[in-house]
Amino acid sequence: MSWFSAFAVFFVVWWLVLFAVLPFGLKTQDEDGEVTLGTVPSAPRGPHIFRAMVWATIVALIICGGFFYLTRGLGYTFADIPRLAPEAHELK
Repeated sequence: MSWFSAFAVFFVVWWLVLFAVLPFGLKTQDEDGEVTLGTVPSAPRGPHIFRAMVWATIVALIICGGFFYLTRGLGYTFADIPRLAPEAHELK
């Protein structure tokens, strides 16, 4: 995998993780008890995007590191997925 492909995989994973991490630790103005005039009570209390971006970077690095370890280190490919999955008749 080229560096460009690796960056593309990381970029996609990072964005997916960012949207998953955004709601964690969010406090609304209603929970804080101080609603700013002209905003809805469910609006965030303050900006927390930097913290979410840091957590998204950490989690994306872990996920991509695991992916690259499986593909580069252990040599797994997409063709190996059926061998790793349990057979359909074993699940019944």
